This record gives sequence, structure tokens and C-alpha cells, in this order.
Amino acid sequence: MSSYETSFPVRADLTLKDKIKAHIELLDPVTWISAVQGLLCGAIASGEMQLSFEHVGLLVALIMLYGPLGTGFSQSINDYYDRFLDKVNEPTRPIPSGRISEKEAVWNWVIVGILSVSLGVWLGLQFEGERRFVIIASIIVGLIMGYIYSAPPFKLKRNVLTSAPAVGISYSLITWLSGNALYADIRIEVVYMALINALMTIGLIFLNDFKSVEGDRAGGLKSLPVMIGPRNTYVVSFFFVDLPFIWFIYLMHQWGFTFMFYFSAVSLVIIFVMQMVLYFDPKDGAKALDASVKGMGFESFVGKSDVKEHKSFLRYLIVNNGLYLINVFAASYMLSTY
Repeated sequence: MSSYETSFPVRADLTLKDKIKAHIELLDPVTWISAVQGLLCGAIASGEMQLSFEHVGLLVALIMLYGPLGTGFSQSINDYYDRFLDKVNEPTRPIPSGRISEKEAVWNWVIVGILSVSLGVWLGLQFEGERRFVIIASIIVGLIMGYIYSAPPFKLKRNVLTSAPAVGISYSLITWLSGNALYADIRIEVVYMALINALMTIGLIFLNDFKSVEGDRAGGLKSLPVMIGPRNTYVVSFFFVDLPFIWFIYLMHQWGFTFMFYFSAVSLVIIFVMQMVLYFDPKDGAKALDASVKGMGFESFVGKSDVKEHKSFLRYLIVNNGLYLINVFAASYMLSTY
């Protein structure tokens, strides 16, 4: 391969608007929301967030840092290093479709990476001591994780034992800590919540790999479903989801949040019932949810999949994530006055 430009033919009929749209698509806007939950919860749980122009402005800057810039950086790099796989699996992506050259794709994530570091350092310099360190270190760790997740020689995504923790750290752990550091020194309660969120994220990443079992097997990627099969994957995943949820329930009791203690306990029972349904019928276990989803008008919010195990997982997410988000936002609010 003699140059960037020779790998894929680049279309010559594109307007500037087409190019801009393709560059934005590389940043994968639908994924930007992933980090927002941790940022908001960490900020609320700090106990110092106020609805002032300054505080809201800082939060918007942090969301920009972890959304369009930080998450966009990792998605752009992923597209670049997956371009040959995408030529087969997703030929309409910007690079294989010829809407962006490989050289332009590299410039995309280089520029976004520089902007991320610049905004992260600027934001950190608004504070002193521990808060400055946490904000700057967190974004740098997140960007490094985003790079080595997709890029050789590390390419963490090749093995679920490295890819899942990388996602848990990047999307959950450091976002909670950064949200807290934006308004106050790190609270130990927020550290506990960040760890719980990261562990649950790891468990759900295991299940998300159902969508690409055949491709992973053909490409030599060691996802959990490839290595141990659907049922055993459910067991491992549910362990990573349920154990931190039990820890969450314990903390609700320890912190004296009586209502949240009972509500979270009932939530876990509901989630556990769903897990048993999936375990005993990995392919069609969550099929009964389809009618309810359609009836409530949530169908457009649920991802689609041709892989039955992954489709069941997406239905399970409705229950798991819905209940977990209610619990975690309520707990964050209660921590703000704790």
C-alpha cells in the first residue's frame, strides 16, 4: 500500500457540505450521549452544583469535552482502523464509501484529539489541587484508552478481557469523577458510585458482543460469546451487573436512604427475573417485551438486530437501564444533600 489515497477510491463528486457531513459521521454523534449520565450524576452528587450561569457553563464545557470531542475521537479512530472490516460489514461508512480519504480520516481524529486535550487542560486550569489533577488526568486517560482500544499494537478490542474494562473506565469511572471534580473535591461516595457504574458497564459490554459473534469468530476476535457461548456469557455478564447492584443497595442502607434501599431492592428483583428468562431462552427470552415496547411507543428507541441473542439483549436493556438510571439519578440527588 503506497499511500493513504490508494486503499479506497475517493469520490470526486462531493460538495463541501457532503464532506462536512462525512466528517461528523466519523465522530458518530449517536454515541456522544454515552458519557453524559456519568458526568451529570457526578456533578449532582458533588453536592456543590448550582443552577448559575457559571456552573451550567462549566457543565456544558465538560459535556462537550467528553461527548463530541472525547467520544468522537475514539469513534473516529475506531472507524479508521476498522476501515477494511467496514468495507465488508458496513460499506456505507465514510471511508469505505469513498466520502472521506484515509488521510482526511487521520486528520479528523488528530484535530479532534488536539481539541480534546486543549479543552481538557483549559478546563482543569480553572481549578486548583486535586480538582485540577482529576479533570486533566481523566481526559488524558480517556483519550489514551480511546486510542489503544482500536489502534495497534495494543488494540484492546481484540480481547473482551481488555476491551470491556477499557469501556468501563472511559465511559463510566472517569466521567463520574470528572463531574464531581467540576464543583468539589472528590467525595468517597462518588468514587463508590463510579466503581459500581463501571462494573455494570463491563457486564453489559459482554452482552453487546452478541451482535457480532460470527464476524468476531471469523476475524479472530476473542469476545465472550465466541469463547464460552451464549448461556455462559449471560452468567458472567449478570455477575458483573448484579454484584455491583447489590453493593449499591447496601450503600443505600448504609447512607440512610431508606426509600432508595427498598426501591433498589425491588428493582434488582425485577432485573433478576428478566435475567433468568434470558438465561433459559437466550434466543427468544425477551420476545414478550416486544408488544409492550410497541404499545408504549418506545420502539424507535430500541436498537434493531438480526441476531436473536443480541435482540433479546436489547429488550433486556429496556428494563435494566431504565431501572438503573432511575436509581442512580435519585441516589445522586440524595447524595447532594448527604
